[in-house]
Amino acid sequence: MNEDFLSTARRVVRIEAEALGLLEASLGESFTQAVEVLLACKGRVIVCGMGKSGHIARKIAATFASTGTPAQFVHPAEASHGDLGMVAQGDVALVLSNSGETPELADIIAHTRRFGIPMIGVASRADSTLLNQSEVAIVLPKAEEACGTGIVPTSSTTMTLALGDAMAVALMEHRQFTAEHFRAFHPGGKLGAMLSRVRDLMHGGAGLPLVEGGTPMSEALIEISRKGFGVVGVRGPDGRLAGIVTDGDLRRHMDGLLDHTAAEVMTANPVTIAPDALAQEALAIMNARRITCLFVVDPKGAEPGAVQGLIHIHDCLRIGLGG
Repeated sequence: MNEDFLSTARRVVRIEAEALGLLEASLGESFTQAVEVLLACKGRVIVCGMGKSGHIARKIAATFASTGTPAQFVHPAEASHGDLGMVAQGDVALVLSNSGETPELADIIAHTRRFGIPMIGVASRADSTLLNQSEVAIVLPKAEEACGTGIVPTSSTTMTLALGDAMAVALMEHRQFTAEHFRAFHPGGKLGAMLSRVRDLMHGGAGLPLVEGGTPMSEALIEISRKGFGVVGVRGPDGRLAGIVTDGDLRRHMDGLLDHTAAEVMTANPVTIAPDALAQEALAIMNARRITCLFVVDPKGAEPGAVQGLIHIHDCLRIGLGG
């Protein structure tokens, strides 16, 4: 029985992969025209579909929205009961239907025609109502559905989803959409955490544990306790970070500790990190060196070498890094 299951799974994947190959070969001028229409959109891309096409439409709208193309899904049945108000001049409609004859799409098609809203239609029949009414008609190639009976949308929905991804990536590349832009639309979850910068998490200002090199260790210890990071940074005469006093430094100078200055106890030239570095990089450094925090120094800033902040390992763990 297990072999039967695996045989079915492999057949389905193979058939859908073949369908994607047909889609790749079929892409041409209509795809280019569709991307150009989307780039010219001044409002939102309204993605619409019914049934399985509706589920695909929701995903495409979400992908557009998170990659710099304002978009929303509009359910065609709800559109007929008031949600047509969400579709306005300046928008572009991307309408999906395998047959191109889905009855529930009639009102939204008519609405786009009435108000001159550009429509990109995606269907498998070139002579369908949807594609005949569309400014840009993308015809899905004829491909075998993976269910074996030809009645369950499988290969067709996979092709439509891939087509939407292709549009989104083409738009991203044209707009030079970066990981930083993506993070602005996706601050939560694992992806948001992975794209966080040190500057987004670091502690700064009065919360920084800092002393001058000539500060007596009695005062440096108070600073360590007051700020709560277990360390204190030591500034040199030029105001730059000259060293750091850690728990290990305290143990090494236990005899006569209070007779020393911070500069005499510190570890010189400590490891630092730039504010624009990814928080992931900071976490990797802390894990590799078995330390709990890093001072943030911008070597290329207005004051090169000056301390800008401090990032603690707990700051990285709090947003989900390292999990």
